[in-house]
Amino acid sequence: MARRSIALGSGAYLPERILTNAELAERVDTTDEWIRARTGIQQRHIAAPGERTSDLAVKAATAALADAGVDAADLDLIVLATATPDQTFPSTATSVQAALGMTGGAAFDVQAVCSGFIYALATADNFIRAGQAETALVIGAETFSRILDWEDRATCVLFGDGAGALVLKAGEGEGTTDAGVLSTHLHSDGRYRDMLYVDGGPSSTQTVGYLRMQGREVFKHAVVNLSNVVLEALEANGLGPDAIDWLVPHQANQRIISGAAKKLKMDESRVVTTVARHANTSAASVPLALDEAVRDGRIKRGDLLLLEAMGGGFTWGASLLRW
Repeated sequence: MARRSIALGSGAYLPERILTNAELAERVDTTDEWIRARTGIQQRHIAAPGERTSDLAVKAATAALADAGVDAADLDLIVLATATPDQTFPSTATSVQAALGMTGGAAFDVQAVCSGFIYALATADNFIRAGQAETALVIGAETFSRILDWEDRATCVLFGDGAGALVLKAGEGEGTTDAGVLSTHLHSDGRYRDMLYVDGGPSSTQTVGYLRMQGREVFKHAVVNLSNVVLEALEANGLGPDAIDWLVPHQANQRIISGAAKKLKMDESRVVTTVARHANTSAASVPLALDEAVRDGRIKRGDLLLLEAMGGGFTWGASLLRW
């Protein structure tokens, strides 16, 4: 038996404010029909004025800890994925740590944009496998509404705010039938950084900046990269697509999700999709989708989950997890 990370519970939080396509059409030159046809998005949640990324993260974390039956004092690691931190430093994770009342262990952020939760999960899993952590909280939290150019109809319709979290605890298992994180697979290729980026930053412009994207190019790379990393995860564990109970993808665009499922010859009834209601919440999208499927009973203990995402950088990754 080998040491591995067992998922004990999940949690999520979405801001109260819902912004519909119809409302957006009053602000920019777009329509509900145009947005739905190209993205599958119908609405998105927007953080309230003064509601920070850490606020969203704390609410998702609190829900995950309650679901797992774990006290914050028992945590010895928080890894928080975000591209929209509260401030340049300290890390948003340390604000969450303080709010939860966790005074020991370590807390830090990782930044891989939309792939952030997969990167954070891999990081926490490796800490646990190495014996450097026993109980870890993995969070994806974003307030992307703060870095959108609300006059750019190509990007402002795509994103929303939210947070999701997962509690991991060290356990034992072997093979692919025992519970836990079976493997994680991370990639990046900085040659494509200019296809999806924010045109600001403390060392370049001393401004926050706005999100910029070459949508068609991102789409082409996303379908290929996501399909490849999913196959990589399956091959690493000696499994085929039929073994997956649920694909939990990054919720960027319904066409990307459908394209990846088609390449894998997976029926879309086995794919968790929340993009219509959440839009693209970047690092929060995978844990938000995961938590929703756990809450509504689709994902059950013993199910095999394939999590995958791709984001700016480019970054992409996948994780195979027995729930």
